[in-house]
Amino acid sequence: MRLLAFETATEACSVAVYVDGEVRERFGLAPRRHAELALPWADEVLAEAGIAKSQLDAIAVGRGPGAFTGVRLAIAIAQGIALALDRPLLAVSTLAALAMRSEGRADGDRILAAIDARMGEIYLGAFARRGDDIVTLDTEVVARPDAANIPEGDGWHGVGTGFSATEGALPLHLQGRLATVDAAALPHAADVARLGALAFARGEAVAAERIEPAYLRNNVALTLVEQKAARAIR
Repeated sequence: MRLLAFETATEACSVAVYVDGEVRERFGLAPRRHAELALPWADEVLAEAGIAKSQLDAIAVGRGPGAFTGVRLAIAIAQGIALALDRPLLAVSTLAALAMRSEGRADGDRILAAIDARMGEIYLGAFARRGDDIVTLDTEVVARPDAANIPEGDGWHGVGTGFSATEGALPLHLQGRLATVDAAALPHAADVARLGALAFARGEAVAAERIEPAYLRNNVALTLVEQKAARAIR
């Protein structure tokens, strides 16, 4: 199984290649440089792996949620390569990829992945580890961190910048329900590749034109009046 993966939904940019279980990745904090770096990094990891694009079986992409521009960019790049090669695409949740970074490593561990969505909100997803895979426990949402609803129970492993957003409102809201928190973690293309390979084995690859981004939020920007109102209630 040979797969190329892109993840650019946050301030981090990353590209990875998966070859029969081995992963090579380029990762860096590169705000506003994703478009400049993604394709050169793809060429570099492919060269390191010793394979050509024509040898790829599929392309995987982090479909969001995250920054609108970053999500659109990754999908556009992945679709372009997939169409040029006549290869299928695998859309992987950016929150699921982020969940792979949590300290919850044991089978069955429950994970809350959260990304700072700005404007006083977070993108949030609840997951569980199943062997090498991540399974979804609830619908991914965009919400205010001090009003976020999660499945019942405690012992959750928190991961992602959503846990430091709005002065740490989410961990305060979930007092006593978190076993660990890593508020600095960001999603990686390496994990998009690993989850994409598992999805490919399940037969979940689709035609490039069928991939849909997961924006979650309908409004890209708030008006000045809405921003003022949002600040007033925080």
